[in-house]
Amino acid sequence: MTRPELFSFGHGYSAQMLARSLIPQGWDIVGTTRNTAKAQQFDSAGVQPVLLGTDPLPPRLAGATHLLISAGPDAQGDPFLRAYRDVLKDAAPTLEWVGYLSTTGVYGDHDGEWVDEETPLTPSTKRGVMRMQAEADWRQVALDLGLNLSIFRLAGIYGPERGPFAKVRAGTARRIVKQGQVFSRIHVEDIAQALEASINRPETGGIYNICDDLPAPPEDVIGYAAELLGLPQPPVESFETAEMSPMARSFYAENKKVRNDRMKNRLGVKLIYPDYKTGLKALLALDQ
Repeated sequence: MTRPELFSFGHGYSAQMLARSLIPQGWDIVGTTRNTAKAQQFDSAGVQPVLLGTDPLPPRLAGATHLLISAGPDAQGDPFLRAYRDVLKDAAPTLEWVGYLSTTGVYGDHDGEWVDEETPLTPSTKRGVMRMQAEADWRQVALDLGLNLSIFRLAGIYGPERGPFAKVRAGTARRIVKQGQVFSRIHVEDIAQALEASINRPETGGIYNICDDLPAPPEDVIGYAAELLGLPQPPVESFETAEMSPMARSFYAENKKVRNDRMKNRLGVKLIYPDYKTGLKALLALDQ
């Protein structure tokens, strides 16, 4: 039996967590990067690095049974499809599964109401519009080439080295309050288990929201982190007057709660961290 091989284009935070689960099961993982130092880190983690712009990609993709796309689109569209569409066409017959990591930002603003995978896409940011177009491009390519494509719309990602504790400890955390604002989140380990569940159920190709069960105001998360650390609550600032980067402010332009029923029912995912409280407790335990 052929060893399964995952080709991970844009081998980032979520893909690296998935690789940590698959490698002990006998998978070969190939990950792309443009950074030499990251390529060395991949190699140390058991991932075969491909340095984009230096290493030839076609022969590496030709041996893959699974393909994961993590790299985000730019103004010219999806970078993989722009550069490697012909390579993908040649590799398509042996690909059992293709996963595309998107974002819940494609839904846009819904005034704090619930959205699911059937909600019309009305992105209000440039990033969201580009993601919506990239999703459409991948669906068309999958149709043309007969690919078993799944699209994963990820909520705000947190996990090891991506939690609020460092800022709270440093005294730089702020509780930015915008009336009625909520965000959905997901722990990186739950992203990895959802991807693995999809890989193990290839007949369930489709679109999935990947998020936990408890959308919450951002100030509640920061406040709980401070509580866990036994530190004073960070200062409250009004969104309207707070100094924020344009990027940070843009996230508050969209307010919605994201449903995850399809992920649970079709993929059989049981969340390890169903809310930010269980997730933050686990992260703090890692620090100690």
